Amino acid sequence: MAKHKTDRRTLYTKELIKNTLLDLMKKKEFVKITVTTICQTAEINRGTFYLHYCDVYSVLDELISDMMSETTSLIDHIMCSAHTQGGCTYPFCARIQENTKYQILFLDESISSILVDTIAEAGKEDFVTWIMKHSLLTFEEAEAIYYFQINGCLSINRQALKNKSTNWKNTQQTIDKFIKSGLETFLIPDRM
Repeated sequence: MAKHKTDRRTLYTKELIKNTLLDLMKKKEFVKITVTTICQTAEINRGTFYLHYCDVYSVLDELISDMMSETTSLIDHIMCSAHTQGGCTYPFCARIQENTKYQILFLDESISSILVDTIAEAGKEDFVTWIMKHSLLTFEEAEAIYYFQINGCLSINRQALKNKSTNWKNTQQTIDKFIKSGLETFLIPDRM
């Protein structure tokens, strides 16, 4: 079966809509942006918008998915050894700091819960499964650690962006070391 190929016009239009939403978010909260505003700003008609997205939230979902596309799981990053062949994984938190295109998403308080929920759901199963396999933690405990880490990552990224931090890599390494040390206290050595 042939893989469906999206034509250039479709890709262009979807990128235009997503970039327009990001630009509008620099001026107003996400919850105050409408399909009409996006269409007027992008100079497209509503039919074109609805051909690609069902509402503004579906555009946001795709933006978050795009942002996360080049990252790997939290557990792969945190538990990566400095001696891992091929290097460690690309952490999600670093992606936020290095890619200015998506930073506005973390500065908009009106979508914080959507951001946390979407990001958390993307990696929760892998993280919780790995922790439970390598420790004696219950599902609830492993899930709590995961949500604590995700919320902390988002919070520290928001703070770094607001403060225009120039020392993100050191902050990231400090946080990673802290999380890894904490997780290691629960791990069963012969299961690693």
